[in-house]
Amino acid sequence: MLKKKNIFMLSLGIMLGVFIGICGSVWAEPDNAAPPSADSDVLPYEDLRTFTEIFGRIKRDYVEPVSDKKLLEDAVRGMLSGLDPHSAYLAADEYQELKEGTTGQFGGLGIEVTMENGFIKVVSPIDDTPAQRAGIKAGDLIIRLDDEPVKGLSLADAVKKMRGEPGSKIVLTVVREGMEAPLKLTLTRDIIKVKSVKNRLLEKGYGYVRISSFQSGTGEGLKEALASLKKENAGNLKGLVLDLRNNPGGVLNAAVEVSDAFIKSGLIVYTEGRIENSEMRFHAAPDDLLDGAPIVVLINAGSASASEIVAGALQDQKRAVIMGEKSFGKGSVQTILPTSGGAAVKLTTARYYTPSGRSIQAEGIEPDIMLARVKLEALESTEFKPVKEADLSHHLENGKGKESKSEAKDKEDKDALEKDYPLHQALTLLKGIAIIGK
Repeated sequence: MLKKKNIFMLSLGIMLGVFIGICGSVWAEPDNAAPPSADSDVLPYEDLRTFTEIFGRIKRDYVEPVSDKKLLEDAVRGMLSGLDPHSAYLAADEYQELKEGTTGQFGGLGIEVTMENGFIKVVSPIDDTPAQRAGIKAGDLIIRLDDEPVKGLSLADAVKKMRGEPGSKIVLTVVREGMEAPLKLTLTRDIIKVKSVKNRLLEKGYGYVRISSFQSGTGEGLKEALASLKKENAGNLKGLVLDLRNNPGGVLNAAVEVSDAFIKSGLIVYTEGRIENSEMRFHAAPDDLLDGAPIVVLINAGSASASEIVAGALQDQKRAVIMGEKSFGKGSVQTILPTSGGAAVKLTTARYYTPSGRSIQAEGIEPDIMLARVKLEALESTEFKPVKEADLSHHLENGKGKESKSEAKDKEDKDALEKDYPLHQALTLLKGIAIIGK
């Protein structure tokens, strides 16, 4: 018995030595010394002793055997998850999935999530994915994955369970504000290929660009979208709607490129942290791809992180009108730090600030024009509709012949525009600015 105890104490001593070596600190402190301050480089001996004691008890007393590797990995996960909702340990497969996500192709449901009070909170669904098609909305709380409660799972574990083979199904139990009972939604997993930039002409002279997420190729995608709009319009645009609604963010450099496309000079964003390389400042190059045409940026509660960088930069530089709802409020920067064995640590290393010095963290971007959540519907036709020329007997045709395909498409686009209240308001504002400008 004594021999086993000695071996156990020796293993704990070795572990403590490893922790001291990792931290790179030299510690020689008497037992009766005052506890170190939060800023001290001295290792907290009592806390490490508590850790090793708990580690030993789990190894000895837990109902099932647990490997040292699992316990240490879980300890690292817990250490990071206790810092903030965005810091995390990424095992090799999770790190690979993250890299795939930033390039625009990955498997799963197409949903950006975070942790809130032990549940999975939806930041936003990604366009044209199983999550969006199933009706998942920003702000939803996911409380069950199939029959398994989310409570107690780490964010990484929950995301892993939501991913899987394309074609396989999963049932999400969702709590939504304003709904009395939870919703059960069945989603079919798919290969998620995200085209982060989409564009179309709303009507002659007025363009629309939708950015669904910020990836490594988003900046180039925006340039192509604007060139396409100008070509379709046969000339420069009178105005642009930039739609960042339900955009969960992504790559910081992509947000800088998008902002720089519209700003001729000045600061775009800057970051501040404790380490030297966390302090960065990004300035605009002297070009504007819209040649000064007015911009309306649409945001909502699902617009987060990189979306807020763009909205904040264009707002502070007086380059665009921000319209919609208050944004999510994620104003922190995560750095990916690869570790041995192909794993990585995603660590919050800085806060970002808009050109005027605003921190968006837990505050969000306040729109210049706030819009309520409403849905537009056309009024039903009444029994007494007004008589028009076209209703008269033997009226002359207009000489244009039958409705062309392009006219039919214009009518379809108009119907879609009228159903999207924020987009309708944005276009109306752009027209007003163009009229006043003349």
